[in-house]
Amino acid sequence: MWRWWALAAVLVLAGCREVRVKTYAQGTVTVPGGNQIVVVRDTAGLEALGIHAAVRFRGEFGVVLLMGPHRRTGYRQVIESIRASDERVRVVAFEEEPADGGEPSREYRTYTLWIVPNAVYRRGLHVDVVTPSNDPVAATELP
Repeated sequence: MWRWWALAAVLVLAGCREVRVKTYAQGTVTVPGGNQIVVVRDTAGLEALGIHAAVRFRGEFGVVLLMGPHRRTGYRQVIESIRASDERVRVVAFEEEPADGGEPSREYRTYTLWIVPNAVYRRGLHVDVVTPSNDPVAATELP
């Protein structure tokens, strides 16, 4: 009986491994559109967003949160939290306005790029982004 409990404990602990999600980059892009969360599986998809980053797509994929558009400089994204379960990932994020009001600029969007190991990719997983007051920002489902 003790062996069964030991085996069960090993299986439970193996299922609880920590997943490292790295915030790789934050910045701005000039691609048109509004708030959006994009799953990127190859270099061409990343470059189509105007983001140039060294992602090793053989072992990982990218998730990009795009917010905007803006016509004044100085906006930046603030990520308050990321919580994940087996069916859903919930990101609490907002954009911080420039303290000085910014300068006029051509239209742009802010972005945050996360690098995620392929081992946690689950088709059908919902990714929701909300503000701290729980207002929806963007949502997607992993294809």
